[in-house]
Amino acid sequence: MTPSQPSSSPSLSSQPSASAPDLAAVWSNALQLHPIYTELAREFVIETAVCADLESGVNTPGRESVEQAQQWLNQMDDRIQVHQLRQFLQTSSLVDPQGLIALLQHLLAKTSRTESDRDKIDFLLVQYFSQSAPTDLDDNSADLAYVARSLEPVLGSVELKAPVWLNALDRVLESARRCRSLDELLHGGVLEQGRKAKAQAGDLFYLPVALVAFTRFGYLMRRVFFHLMLADLNDILDGLTELEEKGVETIDCRRAQFSAQEPIIRLRMICQSWKVMFQAEYSSGQPLRMLVDLRASVACALGRGSADEGGKAAEQVSAKTPSAKPEPVKVPARSRGAAAGVGGSKTAAVPQPLPGPFAEPESKFAVSDADAPEFEVSSAAPEWNPDTDSQPQPGKKKK
Repeated sequence: MTPSQPSSSPSLSSQPSASAPDLAAVWSNALQLHPIYTELAREFVIETAVCADLESGVNTPGRESVEQAQQWLNQMDDRIQVHQLRQFLQTSSLVDPQGLIALLQHLLAKTSRTESDRDKIDFLLVQYFSQSAPTDLDDNSADLAYVARSLEPVLGSVELKAPVWLNALDRVLESARRCRSLDELLHGGVLEQGRKAKAQAGDLFYLPVALVAFTRFGYLMRRVFFHLMLADLNDILDGLTELEEKGVETIDCRRAQFSAQEPIIRLRMICQSWKVMFQAEYSSGQPLRMLVDLRASVACALGRGSADEGGKAAEQVSAKTPSAKPEPVKVPARSRGAAAGVGGSKTAAVPQPLPGPFAEPESKFAVSDADAPEFEVSSAAPEWNPDTDSQPQPGKKKK
């Protein structure tokens, strides 16, 4: 049985003799993506040429115009970085449900995809599922069958006979769930195994069943991340309260890029605003390291840690080895292909709050999927200055 493929906007490069309806579908998708890519370019100061027919919104373009539009979109794909797309979708209201589907259609329809295309598809599928999943969905219910049904508008009906190598994703998830802090998750080697899973999959990543499995993996990893991030924030606030009760007014937070005598009242205000900052700096690794280091600074001030603990990972992303390191993902070396189909029309416009772990323990912050930072530490993202506005800084053109 072969997965059925829903209708989608075809790629001209794969259909040299495309008919008029095919040209119309490609053009319609390009018109939908044009304002999204244009706004992305404006927000992140990305140099871009002008596609005249797309700018004017021609109703019945010729084949040459459609080809030029596709070339323009592909050029924009090369210039837009993954973390910029993540940040943009988390902070912009421009991308409606149809726009999200159009982005997936465009990227999945490519015949030649880059590593950046793969990461964008991975993020968009997780985002799509996160937005459509009910708030009371628990981890056990989010199995392959459930995720596959939710992704049918994008991937069509998927045969759920998962290859053995995808089992490694569950081992990575179990290792992540054993992490006791954000520091351990970010720098204990667990995330590296997730990245290896995607990289080693090669073209097999685009098998429909693999796309479903990686979507489930990304969604559940995101929930683990939020749970640990919330616990760290609460731990910091509790520690600051305890220090205040002891009459302490300032602590040494140099490891977290603050001052040697940082006022506790200021740290409390920063923690209270960190939720907004995480939304703005969606993929930034720097603020996440600052959170880890701030927790270590508070612990040290309370006499529960040494000056050498906690903050080392700011320079060494994978310095430690987890107690139960997951096995590397082994992907068969034979056939690599079978791109996924695309299509569909349904997704939620507003991200839904994440359920499950984020309802407990009692939180001081209402963490929702709209606040979702990418849990991978990214060196490409801009630095964060706690003394400046938390709004994202314009990016630069991708090298």
